[in-house]
Amino acid sequence: MTPGLLEGRVALVTGGARGIGFEVARTFVALGANVLVADSGATVDGAATEPGCVADAVTRLGPQAWAFERDLTEPNAPEAAVAAALGHFGHLDIVVNNAAILRDAFIFKAKRADWEKVLQTNLHVPMGILAAATPILREFAKQGRAPGRIVNVVSTAGIVGNLGQSAYAAAKAGLVGLTRVVAMDLARSEITCNAVAPFAATRVTQLIQPANDAQALYKDRAQRIPATYVARLLAFLCSGANTFTGQLFGVRGREVFLFDQARTGPRVVSDAVERQDALALGGLLEAEFAGRTTSLATDLELFNTEPLL
Repeated sequence: MTPGLLEGRVALVTGGARGIGFEVARTFVALGANVLVADSGATVDGAATEPGCVADAVTRLGPQAWAFERDLTEPNAPEAAVAAALGHFGHLDIVVNNAAILRDAFIFKAKRADWEKVLQTNLHVPMGILAAATPILREFAKQGRAPGRIVNVVSTAGIVGNLGQSAYAAAKAGLVGLTRVVAMDLARSEITCNAVAPFAATRVTQLIQPANDAQALYKDRAQRIPATYVARLLAFLCSGANTFTGQLFGVRGREVFLFDQARTGPRVVSDAVERQDALALGGLLEAEFAGRTTSLATDLELFNTEPLL
């Protein structure tokens, strides 16, 4: 990476004490940024905490890092995290919404409390962080400071779906939509906002329980991809050199994907709708759309190839 790429910039990284978040924070520090690590130390399901992990991460990162150890789902916690970055470092330039939890269950077994906790952590918290941070980023831009950069860490589960991940997929799909709108809202200020779906060894991939040989192979491949590749892409997207905004990227080792986003595809025009003839309309749809619909392949099936490292 280019030395000094993020020199003098201040970044807020949620979930920055472990996994991808820590690697992002470490890379940012190495490139000259100061980093607020906002992390509660929660386990991957958000049900408990790992004492000392946040303090340990900040110690490893060195004097350019500062800890904000608090549950970001608590009332006013996102606003407090942004205030902590401003209070300690004096300004704010970069926001990385990375923190997430996972509580998997088939929809016919899902518990509403688990669903709400996942949505709260994985979608409501990023919205709260951005609602607090974006007025500050806009004001700094008006003052002539280099425009801010935002990256939301999403998942292919929210793009193509995955078995038993209704809450996680819904939250990540919502975060993709939020990314797009934030990019539109901030375009006049030249503040960029992008989403990245990472493939890397994480606590989440460690929890995969393979049901067959193909899933076992997927897990093995995922566990061999270091998070450094993800961090390098985020470093570029959070730098002044980046002009992409409102885009959805994937990164898998040395491969970087630009995902297509939803646009209208094939269509039919029929008077069967006006005649309220459902069977006639259905027949037309079957004839015109056969072989052109989206399959129910999961992300584990679509991305189960040997990674390029």
